[in-house]
Amino acid sequence: MVTRWSEVPIGELLQRLALGRQPGPDRGPWVVAVDGRSGSGKTTLAEQLGTCVPRSVLVHTDDVAWHHSFFGWAPLLIEGVLGPVSTGQPVSYRPQSWIARSRPGAIEVPAGLQLLIVEGVGAGRRELMPYLDALVWVQTDLAEAERRGILRDGGDRAAAEFWIEWDSRERPFLADQRPWERADAVVSGSSSSSADPVRDVAFGSIGDRFSRAGPPDRSVDPAPRTPGPTPPRPYPGR
Repeated sequence: MVTRWSEVPIGELLQRLALGRQPGPDRGPWVVAVDGRSGSGKTTLAEQLGTCVPRSVLVHTDDVAWHHSFFGWAPLLIEGVLGPVSTGQPVSYRPQSWIARSRPGAIEVPAGLQLLIVEGVGAGRRELMPYLDALVWVQTDLAEAERRGILRDGGDRAAAEFWIEWDSRERPFLADQRPWERADAVVSGSSSSSADPVRDVAFGSIGDRFSRAGPPDRSVDPAPRTPGPTPPRPYPGR
C-alpha cells in the first residue's frame, strides 16, 4: 500500500526503473509498459519517457487492437511485436484487421533500439509480463479520466455513449487483471501537460488498494469491482 508520494523528474524515474535491468547484448531493447485506465494520462507519460532515450519507440496497444477486440489482443502483441523484439529482431507488423480494412503503414520497431515503450489499458496484463522489464501504473481520479476520455474522442454524445460501453468492458478487465499489483512504480496522472518534467511517483507495487493522505483524486481504488460488461461491438480504435 502506498502511503507517500515523491516528486521525481521523468529522467530519474526511467533511471530508477532501469536499475539492474539493462538488456544484455544477445536480446532486444529494454521494454517498459505504461498501464492505467483510459484517460489516465498514459500516453503523455509514455511520450515523456521516450524523450529521455534517443533510440526509443512507442507502441500503442490501441493500434494492435484496432477493429479486433477490446481486450483480446494479447496474442497479437506477443506474436507480432514482443516475441520478435525479445530476440532482437526488427518488427514491421500489420495486424490482420489493418490488412482487411486497408489501413496504411505498420507497427514499426527497428533493430538497435535502447527502449521500447508499450502503452495502453492492459499493457501490464499477466500474459505480457514475461516480455516486460518494468511496469508503470498511471493513477488518475475516475471522474477526471472520464472527462478526458470523452473529450479526446470528440466530446459529443457519441463519445459519451462509447465511453459507457468502453467503461463496461474496462472495469471488469482491470478488476480481474489488477496490473497495479505488479507495478514497479505508480505515477500520478493528474498532470496532463507533456511539458511537466516532474511527476508524483510511488515506487513498488501497490497491493490491493492504492491510497495516500491527500486529495481524493489520488486515493481511489484503481478499478472498483462492477457488474459484468455489456455485449461488445466491433472495436473501433481509440
